[in-house]
Amino acid sequence: MDNLNAQAIADRYQFARDVALAAAELAFEFYQRRFQLAVEHKGGDLQDVVSRADREVEQLTRNMITQRFPQDDFLGEESGGGTRTAACTWVVDPIDGTACFLNGLHTWCVSVGVIVNGEPTIGVVYDPNHREMFHASRGHGAYLNDAPMRVHQGKTVREGLMGVGISHRVAPEDFLPFLSQLLHAGGMFIRSGSGALMTAQVAAGRLLGYYEPHMNAWDGLPGIVLAREAGGITNDFMAHQGLLNGNPVLMANLEVYNQLAGWVKPPLK
Repeated sequence: MDNLNAQAIADRYQFARDVALAAAELAFEFYQRRFQLAVEHKGGDLQDVVSRADREVEQLTRNMITQRFPQDDFLGEESGGGTRTAACTWVVDPIDGTACFLNGLHTWCVSVGVIVNGEPTIGVVYDPNHREMFHASRGHGAYLNDAPMRVHQGKTVREGLMGVGISHRVAPEDFLPFLSQLLHAGGMFIRSGSGALMTAQVAAGRLLGYYEPHMNAWDGLPGIVLAREAGGITNDFMAHQGLLNGNPVLMANLEVYNQLAGWVKPPLK
């Protein structure tokens, strides 16, 4: 595994934005004719859906990345991968929030992350409905289009809206105690249907924080880079083979993170 120099990372940062934009343009074309798409359900879960749009958008991203950086690895929600030992791994969700996408809601996005030598390094989340690109590279700050982003500066959960996510990979009884603690402490939450987009909105200071008891890498990693570069704190997503197995995600500014972390069981790393 060869270390990547600063220019090699900068090249991938620019290309990640190019990939996200191209993917979003194709996804938006499908979105405008979504009623023509056949819908499939993953593993018998009626809430976990996929369509031709997801597969074709992911194939576009894979083709672009492997043509430009053939030495890099690729992990996609629909096509898998991520088993090589390359210094750089691209992690892509072509349409995060597919159920929202198929039902005509605007809360979906394209999510692109890059892991360099095992460290989340580049994150791009593009929202084509609002023409907003959230992007960051480790050590270089976080941006919404061209404007710098900072996480919300509230000191307690009373001072803003929390984003939360849940899937059928987690039992309700393991998640509901967190919501109970949040509400009893005077907080409030939203769930939009796209975890990647909500983590980006944490980085932009729109949401106070975000918690989901299990996220896959293609949903969680880009927002982790965004939040950290916007001055936030996150748990260690890469622990316990998080790239391939997924992990909980918790993010907020330092004060709110410490408040939230006390409600998460088992404790986060």
